[in-house]
Amino acid sequence: VQLVESGGGLVHPGASLTLSCTTSGFTFSNYNMNWYRQASGKERELVASISYFLETKNYADSVKGRFTITRDDFKSTVWLQMNSLKPEDTAVYYCNAHAPRAPVSQQNYWGQGTQVTVSS
Repeated sequence: VQLVESGGGLVHPGASLTLSCTTSGFTFSNYNMNWYRQASGKERELVASISYFLETKNYADSVKGRFTITRDDFKSTVWLQMNSLKPEDTAVYYCNAHAPRAPVSQQNYWGQGTQVTVSS
């Protein structure tokens, strides 16, 4: 199983970035896909999620209206489009695949994370 994030970087406030998470080794279409982030000294928080099949989307209040999560089951990839970035968006962003009904050992997969830094 692999989840590989890319697209992070250093940007100015107000800029945009698109994170990608390319996956392999599991049935992507059966998994809810999530983006989490963890800022230095803080707990990891759920930023955005997209369910399998219906592609229902949910966002943290802090990113609503600025971030958009999308997925492509044929490409086994999930994206996070981030607009109007703020310094408080600075964090390591992690891709997560979650299938609550799968066997415990197959319920959660994580990427290695990609750093997003928003600074003037």
